[in-house]
Amino acid sequence: MAERSATVATGGTAEAGAAPLVSCDGLRKSFGDRVAVDGISFRIAPGEAYGLLGPNGAGKTTTISMLCGLLKPDAGDATVAGHSMTAEARAAKAAIGYVPQDVALYPDLSARENLAFFGRLYGLRGSALSARVDAALEIVGLADRADDRVSTYSGGMKRRVNIAAGLLHQPRLVVLDEPTVGVDPQSRNAILESVAALSGEGVAILYTSHYMEEVERLCDRVGIVDAGRMVAEGTRRELVAQLGEHDRIDLAIDGDARAVASAVRGLGGVDEALAADQQVTLLVSGGRGLLAEIIVAATATGAAVTSVDVVEPDLEAVFLHLTGKTLRD
Repeated sequence: MAERSATVATGGTAEAGAAPLVSCDGLRKSFGDRVAVDGISFRIAPGEAYGLLGPNGAGKTTTISMLCGLLKPDAGDATVAGHSMTAEARAAKAAIGYVPQDVALYPDLSARENLAFFGRLYGLRGSALSARVDAALEIVGLADRADDRVSTYSGGMKRRVNIAAGLLHQPRLVVLDEPTVGVDPQSRNAILESVAALSGEGVAILYTSHYMEEVERLCDRVGIVDAGRMVAEGTRRELVAQLGEHDRIDLAIDGDARAVASAVRGLGGVDEALAADQQVTLLVSGGRGLLAEIIVAATATGAAVTSVDVVEPDLEAVFLHLTGKTLRD
């Protein structure tokens, strides 16, 4: 995970002394009796890539929707490029490039024609529009396929055009919501390289993903949301430091993974045990010394342990420790 030398811990900036480009302050939102977001606050500096992580239902999408002006908060406010989303929504929205998880393109048009259409919606015309379309296609690596119909593209290429559409008006903040879901490895790498290039040019990035390795690769700081609240925030190093001497153990199971998780959960030194499919993920103190005891307890349930992987503390372990879930839950 990138940790730029000028990046400061919680509330810091990617450019030394720079004012935050994005400020979310005490955002709250309820749907009936259900509190979806309960006082979330964070900052993003110019040129900073900020990862917003949380299990399904944690409040990430609602938070992003309020930041982008798609939902009105019950309390709190978001400011983008100096403009309040509640008081100056039009100016605030103009500074945002929102790239949703769902692809929103016309399949019978070429990539160039799609981008020209969206560019006109942004008010671009003539040579300025042509220049911005060309630049956006170059950023996402599709200049050589610009005139092919989108219906002929792979899923990953469609997502790259989706990103290009969010870059046409040169936004100060780009919000990317799960941009690599279901894409091939080549397109995924191209998307990540494009995002990193934007951050390097001073664009603020808000990035959500179910792939922890993407967040570790791209993001300067990470905010972890659970049950509508921000439960931790910082650089990778700062977050991992919260675990102390904990290790993560991944067990591949042939049998009832839930029964194994229940059996090992009561062992001394095992702080978390989570079953998912045919795998049990443990967060432990002194991992290697506990392996024999863990395997005995697992096999006593009638399951077979087919592989064991001991991992030093990482962002996935932090997430498990703070939320009791894996990122894909």
